[in-house]
Amino acid sequence: MKTAELVFIPAPGMGHLVPTVEVAKQLVDRDEQLSITVLIMSLPLETKIPSYTKSLSSEYTSRITLLPLSQPETSVSMSSFNAINFFEYISSYKDRVKDAVNETFSSSSSVKLKGFVIDMFCTAMIDVANEFGIPSYVFYTSSAAMLGLQLHFQSLSIECSPKVHNCVDSESEVLISTYINPVPVKCLPGIILDNDESSIMFVNHARRFRETKGIMVNTFAELESHALKALSDDEKIPPIYPVGPILNLGDENEDHNQEYDTIMKWLDEQPNSSVVFLCFGSKGSFEEDQVKEIANALERSGNRFLWSLRRPPPKDKLQFPSEFENPEEVLPVGFFQRTKGRGKVIGWAPQLAILSHPAVGGFVSHCGWNSTLESVRSGVPIATWPLYAEQQSNAFQLVKDLGMAVEIKMDYREDFNKRNPPLVKAEEIEDGIRKLMDSENKIRAKVMEMKDKSRAALLESGSSYVALGHFVETAMKN
Repeated sequence: MKTAELVFIPAPGMGHLVPTVEVAKQLVDRDEQLSITVLIMSLPLETKIPSYTKSLSSEYTSRITLLPLSQPETSVSMSSFNAINFFEYISSYKDRVKDAVNETFSSSSSVKLKGFVIDMFCTAMIDVANEFGIPSYVFYTSSAAMLGLQLHFQSLSIECSPKVHNCVDSESEVLISTYINPVPVKCLPGIILDNDESSIMFVNHARRFRETKGIMVNTFAELESHALKALSDDEKIPPIYPVGPILNLGDENEDHNQEYDTIMKWLDEQPNSSVVFLCFGSKGSFEEDQVKEIANALERSGNRFLWSLRRPPPKDKLQFPSEFENPEEVLPVGFFQRTKGRGKVIGWAPQLAILSHPAVGGFVSHCGWNSTLESVRSGVPIATWPLYAEQQSNAFQLVKDLGMAVEIKMDYREDFNKRNPPLVKAEEIEDGIRKLMDSENKIRAKVMEMKDKSRAALLESGSSYVALGHFVETAMKN
């Protein structure tokens, strides 16, 4: 009997690779005839992929193959980071993908290639799938609401302009079917508002989504019922499979054992639900003046806190934030002394482990979708402080549509290579933290309810379990 094979193509970066591998694990668990090859593209600065590929559990290595691709010779400039460079860099991998598929499957008569499952940013690979005469599917790693937003502006760009920023007034609101409330333009993803080719590329991805045979979304029906219904009601959109929350629940402290133990020991000493955790993602960092405002807010709030503080990368450089050798150089004088015993400043953070700890009662977050799902799974409410990408839209959805977060900011925006956003004052941060940590906060009960639903969705007969089964059936029939 021939085995069935799916080829997964995540976008470059651990934030895309990890959920791809996690959904691959769930898929092979559902059908013993299915195997998966993951073709790995990498950015020049990415260093964690080799150790991650080695860490794949032995129970999956016979049916999930992680295949790193060599970086292509390309004229795309990666000295500075922007969306245009990123999309063009992915497209430059098309020949590498084609060669890898040919080398892997052309000589095997026992394998039936069933399709490509591409990342939301990898629609250029639909062309490669078409050359092989196989169907494409999308694995959408953001929210169902965001998928609807992207498709909305793709339709809008046909009506009024290729550059969708021409279609909106910066002070207005937009009616989007996957959101319950009108979305302020200031809360749209920055790429929508850019007056360059990146906004055209963004909506072109959505146009190509419509060419595929189905879209898996990293969400679950109980969390985004409104958005999922709006998508399913639109006959021009391929079938939607809400299969989340897809999270890496494994060991995330490799190479950081000492830091992990120190953090967990400190949390063990704190009362339940007493600690506010501040963490802004792998690309999140602030300049010194904003760091001081956060520090003043934490000091004045009186709350216990755990703060992941990172040094910003050099301007206009494609680098991630780094560790401070001495955080005191950017903190107010005497901050550590005045907050001794109730606060801890760290660099690297095992985010899911921290959110899962009973001492943590609130999360000041950049509202990346993966972080949002981790907070939901852990039953920890969020105070929103988005930075880039689609995080402003996520923050709006959490605060206004879902009622599962309090607002510090919903429209704060920090481009990856353009700094100097407006300063958020300590008073505003302190107010958000106080509301977040209020034990009488109605949001807390709603988040705890969704915690239970997020876990039930993945169990047998749960909504995401059923949706994943439907996807497997569809893919295996092709």
